[in-house]
Amino acid sequence: MQTRYLPAQHPDTAAIAAKIIKNGGLVAIPTETVYGLGANGLDEAAVAKIFEAKGRPQDNPLILHISGPEQIELFCHHIPQKAYDLAEAFWPGPLTIVLPAKECVPKRTTGGLSTVAVRCPDHDAAREIIRLSGVPIAAPSANISGKPSTTTAQHVLHDHDGKIDAIVDGGPCRVGVESTIVDLTEERPRLLRPGGIGPEALKAVLGDLIVDKAVTSQVDKDEVVKAPGMKYRHYAPQEPVVIVSGSREQAAAYIHRHFEPGDRVLCFEEELPLYQDCAPLSYGQEADVSTLSAGLFAALRELDDPTIHQVYARCPVGGGIAYAVQNRLKKAAAFHIVDAEEEL
Repeated sequence: MQTRYLPAQHPDTAAIAAKIIKNGGLVAIPTETVYGLGANGLDEAAVAKIFEAKGRPQDNPLILHISGPEQIELFCHHIPQKAYDLAEAFWPGPLTIVLPAKECVPKRTTGGLSTVAVRCPDHDAAREIIRLSGVPIAAPSANISGKPSTTTAQHVLHDHDGKIDAIVDGGPCRVGVESTIVDLTEERPRLLRPGGIGPEALKAVLGDLIVDKAVTSQVDKDEVVKAPGMKYRHYAPQEPVVIVSGSREQAAAYIHRHFEPGDRVLCFEEELPLYQDCAPLSYGQEADVSTLSAGLFAALRELDDPTIHQVYARCPVGGGIAYAVQNRLKKAAAFHIVDAEEEL
């Protein structure tokens, strides 16, 4: 198969991509979060191609991308007012809502569950493709399953050239980490995955929010989960990642004591001078956390190298988008965290 390259700004691109989707093909689409590997979410055969291309576990549910809140009722039922409140506050945007699924949504799309995740992306090209295709687009991140997510068309090409029908190049993703996921199928709203919308902003709308244990710890492999990114090791380069917490100086001292040839350091731009002899790689500025979210996956992909033995990573603290960066790094590290201050 020859993978077509389609610039998002070309006037024919959305129509070409939509036709491929309608015909059961796979198209990588840009969103504000990450690039998604898209197919007709109501076509089981098309959705099966997503799992095959990614090597994705069959029980890992997909997100349906829709063009606006008016489409929620087409694919979901028993929709609480809170769903529309969230949509009004944050759509289009990096927020996914889990709701009871209608029968028209295949079990392959939902990972065998009775619920489905839906969101409206904040990217003009993505929404136009959804509109023209006339179907919801199931689109997990367009990376090989378990590996760092794709935030440029070049990342997608690296992983899927010759395996999918087309890639729509909409430039680098603005947010850089996957969407926030909120489950509204229980009495109390539950945060299943942090993302571009922080817990503080969600609580301002919902008034209440439980944080699922999958956000802060590893979930058992046999546990049933409602959303992507909750159970399996995600976002990880092939070598082990260790998060080193603590002050800037103490973390640097810890890493220098343990650093060996073949190791790498993933740090904030402000910390580069501390690691001149440790092959450091910056993924953004600690003073501007949005640069960390936008740069994280590109950096993790650069570190996905068989010649590297281990990566020592520095992680931001705080809420908002920093909370999402923490989550992705902890998942990449399989929650292996050391406190540099405890070793003193």
